[in-house]
Amino acid sequence: MKAIDTLGQRLGTAALTALVRLCPEIRTATPARQEAACAAMRAKSGVAIDELLDDAKAAPWLAEVAFASAVLTLANEGIRVLRGG
Repeated sequence: MKAIDTLGQRLGTAALTALVRLCPEIRTATPARQEAACAAMRAKSGVAIDELLDDAKAAPWLAEVAFASAVLTLANEGIRVLRGG
């Protein structure tokens, strides 16, 4: 597995975890709403990964912060869809 694939896997897992913790109503949402939230997160993932990589290159000492920011960017996108925003 390539490093970028591993990064994407870890980012996706962390974003889903954040989504469930920040928006517990996902547990009771319909499967269609859950999939819509995940689809929105997937659609935003390319931009989030590009920003993460740019930020980590510009300030490597803040790579963990850049990762956390990308996680929250994706989770926020899922929350926005779940809450109808």
